[in-house]
Amino acid sequence: MIHKHIAYYLGHLKHDIPAGLVVFLVALPLCLGIALASGAPLFSGLIAGLIGGLVVSWVSGSQLSVSGPAAGLTVIVFTAIEQLGSFAGFLVSVVLAGAIQLLLGYLRAGIIGAFFPSAVIKGMLVAIGLILIIKQLPHAVGYHKGYEGDESYMNETAAMSFQELFDSLSAFTYGSVIITVVGLLVLLLWETRWLKQFSLVKLIPGPLLVVAWGIAYNVMSRQWIPELVVHDEDVVNLPATETVNDFLNLFIWPDFSFLANPQIYTIAFTLAIIASLETLLSLEAVDKLDPLKRTAPTNRELKAQGLGNMISGLIGGLPITAVIVRSSANINAGGHTKVSSFVHGLFLLLSILFFTQVMNLIPLACLAAILLQTGYKLAKPQQFFALYRQGWNQFLPFIATVVFILVTDLLQGIIIGIAFGLVFVMISNYHESILLHREEDHFKLILNKDVSFLNQALLRRLLNSVEENSTLLIDGSRAKFIDHDIKETLQNFLKTAPDDNIKVELDDILTEKLQNSSHNLAVGNADADVIATTSWARKAIPATIVTLAATTFAFWLFAEFYAAQI
Repeated sequence: MIHKHIAYYLGHLKHDIPAGLVVFLVALPLCLGIALASGAPLFSGLIAGLIGGLVVSWVSGSQLSVSGPAAGLTVIVFTAIEQLGSFAGFLVSVVLAGAIQLLLGYLRAGIIGAFFPSAVIKGMLVAIGLILIIKQLPHAVGYHKGYEGDESYMNETAAMSFQELFDSLSAFTYGSVIITVVGLLVLLLWETRWLKQFSLVKLIPGPLLVVAWGIAYNVMSRQWIPELVVHDEDVVNLPATETVNDFLNLFIWPDFSFLANPQIYTIAFTLAIIASLETLLSLEAVDKLDPLKRTAPTNRELKAQGLGNMISGLIGGLPITAVIVRSSANINAGGHTKVSSFVHGLFLLLSILFFTQVMNLIPLACLAAILLQTGYKLAKPQQFFALYRQGWNQFLPFIATVVFILVTDLLQGIIIGIAFGLVFVMISNYHESILLHREEDHFKLILNKDVSFLNQALLRRLLNSVEENSTLLIDGSRAKFIDHDIKETLQNFLKTAPDDNIKVELDDILTEKLQNSSHNLAVGNADADVIATTSWARKAIPATIVTLAATTFAFWLFAEFYAAQI
């Protein structure tokens, strides 16, 4: 079995090594920029990227997901470091957050990921594609505002993001524009059928060629065309490490004396919940993008992320999640197995140790060209038409998710998209749970699926529509659960039906259920009320408590995010 696994991974090295190199080139500036945006040491972002590639990739059950520091956590991290007044203290909360995620994995909390509707996941992918395009255009034209916005979900509001986009169009530099345009042309040509017929094209991924072009242009323009040179702030900027001691001195260790600070636990719990949700969302999206349609085990992913965050926190790294942008770049570059994610972590390590000078020659414009193509593939116009053709119950949750992710952030947009989806589920369930048909000589009432108090008004309306001097057949064989309120409504109708000369016939299953319910009602008014109340409470109170707790926590998170952003 072990030999088969090794053979499987070795068989895909020709795809995974070039894909890992491309992911590394995309991840490198993002790791630095997210650390910068979080108010943390730059090296902490690289540590998180290293752990995500070298450790989490092998522990995870996903073949294509890439883990590392996430821009969606920057506001929480920045606020937490300010509150604690110490980055070493914050690292303690990262370790604890990892332990909580590990526990969630063993408690099988990963099942939450299965409750995200397909339309919402597709909306998230399209929104991220649009964000990539909006965020990368400034880099593509040489308008430098920092790395941190490259992977964020409009945390600084959509208005500011679009304002930056418009500003960049009036402040572009020719060198960056040339690099981007040529890079996009190379990527487009590399996808054509004519070029794909050559074996050399299959061996060299287009994104890698774009990076080589960017470095070559940077070197040549500095020597021969200074007026078209790329500015220093528009290239990758790695911290230089000339010796192993320089590398080791960059690590920061957690200060466990902060365990006495109650804020540590609040921050850890917040990080664990948000990081887990982002991971599960990214995992669902990666599974949909996987050409082989493999499904990653969600509980194992939570355990992998928990272990990764514990290690990252112990050696001075930022919190880690599975990240959709780098995962999309991995898939787009032709990655087949988890080796590509590991290779990206290995390249991060080697670049820090030995190749900082070469890496610092890479223009951000060529990376922008790669991400612009990735963004377009995620947000193709065909996606909108495909969802529209599937009906409003799919299109509205999809478009709501896209719009609200753009104007708020990832989690709020997802929650609103799910809310739209739930409305359609409730409407569909309301109309389809009870059906009334008029046949030749009688009416037929069918109870489909589970019937609850939410359907009581519909049931009364349908029963009132049954004509006098007729026969009504009630079929409850398809309903696994019939709520007490529904049973009571049917029993009341059975009592009053003779007044309108309506003959009611029940199937055996429904007769048995109503007889059991009638026995409870016949005990006496006081006892019957107690029995009914107890039955209802047993079913409703746990669900109500969970709903209230989830709602309260959601509002608390929203308030925390809003206060942090203000």
